[in-house]
Order: sequence, then C-alpha cells, then structure tokens
Amino acid sequence: MLQPLVRRTWAPRGRTPTQKSWDRHDRLSVISALTVAPGRRRLGLYFQVHRHNIRTEQVVEFLRSLHRRLRRSIIVVMDRWSVHRAALRHLLEAGTRWLAVEWLPAYAPELNPTEQVWNHTKYGDLANYIPEDIDTLCREVERSIGAKRSCRGLLRSFFNHAELHL
Repeated sequence: MLQPLVRRTWAPRGRTPTQKSWDRHDRLSVISALTVAPGRRRLGLYFQVHRHNIRTEQVVEFLRSLHRRLRRSIIVVMDRWSVHRAALRHLLEAGTRWLAVEWLPAYAPELNPTEQVWNHTKYGDLANYIPEDIDTLCREVERSIGAKRSCRGLLRSFFNHAELHL
C-alpha cells in the first residue's frame, strides 16, 4: 500500500523519528511461486505484480505462464483461498494434464514458504518506506522480490522456516 508499514527503528535519544505521508489507499497485489526442481533441488522464484485485486483469471494465467516457463508438469501447493480454489477448478475442469494440486491445511500460513517472501519484503526491505506514487511502489516491490531470485540461501531459508526440508 502507499501507506508505510511502520516498524521500530533506531534514533538518537530525544529525536523520535517521524514519517510524513499522505492518506492514499492505492495498492498493489502480487502473486508468486517458489519452485523446486525435482532432480537437482534448484530453487526459483517467479512473481507478477498487479494494480488491482488478484482474481481467478490472474491466477490461471500465472499458472499457465509458470508452466510455459518451466516446460514440465508441476505440482502446486496452495492455500485454500477461494480465488486459488476457483482457478485450480477452472484449470482441472479444462482437462489440464500438466497440473497436480496439493492443499495446505486451512489457516496455516506458517507452512507456506511464499508467506516468507512477503514477510521479508514487507517487514524487511520495505519497512518504513514511503513511496511517492503507485509507480514508485511497483518498481520498489519488483526490485525487492526480484533481488531474492538470485539469493538461493534466502529462498532455502523460506522452506526451512516452513519446516519443509529439501
């Protein structure tokens, strides 16, 4: 969101830091996937940024583009958000043969490694960040998540946090 996510920070004694932001509620929605290559256990991070709420169509297109990029069958592990369920139902009813689905337990974000991508981005890289406008926020989100792609140790830590050993 354009509103900063205020986090604790350091400052000299007697000089409480202040943030000046304006009351805008524009926001971005991001969809992502952490991938594990079955043979070599190589990790990957794929994402798309949208300027509106993600709906079934965006999830379907994201999964199709992920399949085109990986060029193999995929097993998707997802939470039970209604948009995810509708997208997978749409793909499976269309006779998609390259997709298998495993569901995470309900209300268990700690088991979802992609939640750690969001936590690291929102509470780490973008904590106390005040963007000028939605375009600036979009660039910064893309930079933050894109930088994680090349950091294999960090991606591995997201799986370790979810207690999914590779």
